Amino acid sequence: MNKGKVFLVGAGPGDPKLITVRGLETIQMADCIVYDRLASPRLLAYAKPDVELIYCGKLPDRHTLTQEEINQVLVDKALEGKVVTRLKGGDPCIFGRVGEEAEELAKHDILFEIVPGITSGIAAPAYAGIPVTHRDFNSSLAIVTGHERPEKTESSINWDKLATAVGTIIFYMGVGNLPYITEQLMKNGRSPQTPVALVRWGTLVDQETLVGTLEDIVEKREQAGLTNPSIIVVGEVVQLREKLHWFEKKPLFGKRVLVTRARSQASELSDQINELGGEAYEFPLIKMVEPQALPQLDTELQQLSSYDWVMFTSPNGVQFFFKRLRELKVDIRTLTGKIAAVGPKTASMLEERGLTVDVLPGEFLAEGLVESLKSELQPGSKVLLPRADIARETLPRELRTLGMEVTEVDTYDTVIDARNIGETVSLLEEKAIHIITFTSSSTVKNFVEALKEYDLNELLQGVKIACIGPITADTAKRAGLQVDIMASEYTIEGLVNSLITT
Repeated sequence: MNKGKVFLVGAGPGDPKLITVRGLETIQMADCIVYDRLASPRLLAYAKPDVELIYCGKLPDRHTLTQEEINQVLVDKALEGKVVTRLKGGDPCIFGRVGEEAEELAKHDILFEIVPGITSGIAAPAYAGIPVTHRDFNSSLAIVTGHERPEKTESSINWDKLATAVGTIIFYMGVGNLPYITEQLMKNGRSPQTPVALVRWGTLVDQETLVGTLEDIVEKREQAGLTNPSIIVVGEVVQLREKLHWFEKKPLFGKRVLVTRARSQASELSDQINELGGEAYEFPLIKMVEPQALPQLDTELQQLSSYDWVMFTSPNGVQFFFKRLRELKVDIRTLTGKIAAVGPKTASMLEERGLTVDVLPGEFLAEGLVESLKSELQPGSKVLLPRADIARETLPRELRTLGMEVTEVDTYDTVIDARNIGETVSLLEEKAIHIITFTSSSTVKNFVEALKEYDLNELLQGVKIACIGPITADTAKRAGLQVDIMASEYTIEGLVNSLITT
């Protein structure tokens, strides 16, 4: 029997981009992923489509799987010949019980690899503007469990040495024991005025930071109601937060945004949201596929030279148009007519392929294109419109009114794609989503269709709806959604800017 291999991987502190390159590789190659609640679920999007997912998330007072059961799962799956990735929050070697799991694998002669991760005790303070070491304040650091129970007859922590031996002390998951921790530190010589910070959900949009001193932090925590998962930072370096807190200053900090673009396009909008301090959760609702009317598309591509104008209305239209040209081995030099584009992104994609865009309207809508073209169009001119199967009829209708001979051709079809609807509904029910973005009418229609079994009014209570432009906004309103945000420039950048200024 061929045994598999187990990777014991640190997923980092929460922000999925803080995983290591090696850690990401193990997710991509895994046949089975065993993950806990502190490992970002967004990392699972990088896994193979047929990967087996096993959740073993732990809470301080509840275990989905016991540690012994987790150990056995790793052994069993490896003995099935699978590549197994055990995904743990933070670093697996710091309070991650990786030693126990590795020992069990070694006992069964199963290959394993430990992949370190960024530990939350360093990352969460950093995201709160607190470097855990600084030459003006300290030259030593201690990492301590906060789980010890006050009722233990004998502590494994030497409080009399710890309290004054190091400059900065980091306690993991110790909020429940905060009164005991502060009491022990002060009783053993640490000044009551020593600065303390609690950082909850560090590196995520839910991040909260509370600052006080050993003397008053317990009372402040009770007033704020702050709970685990939190890191406790004790030391003079906490003073630096006032000057150095950077993450919470980002314009979209605290906002979790649902992105409803097609899976192949979502990353552009998601990346911009994440860069600005928000958290983008992708819920792809449309998928672009080869058009059913492929013979008609092929016919028109074979006679490109007969058209006076080729007008592109979306980046997708450009992408699928040129994909099919390559497959048919049609020489692009047969495109001898003028080229028009709706929107700078569409124009940019054409220019990247060496083509000059003759007309780009100031208003990035079909109506704007017609207005820009009026002085250049001649009655009887032949126009090719390579578009989606569900494209609006405004542009061809207006062109025909001007006397143009218009041929519409589907370069791609759009179909509904709502594979992770369960996770999305859970986030909406938990009121974890603050904004939903729609970048086309089809995303609106598919969203409503995908959630037709649910009470949309209840799910969307308190959630803002953001649309890329008036056409999408009108579709949303007709579907019964309240539109709160509309981009003034009908582009992805315009939509992001509207999220910032709202």
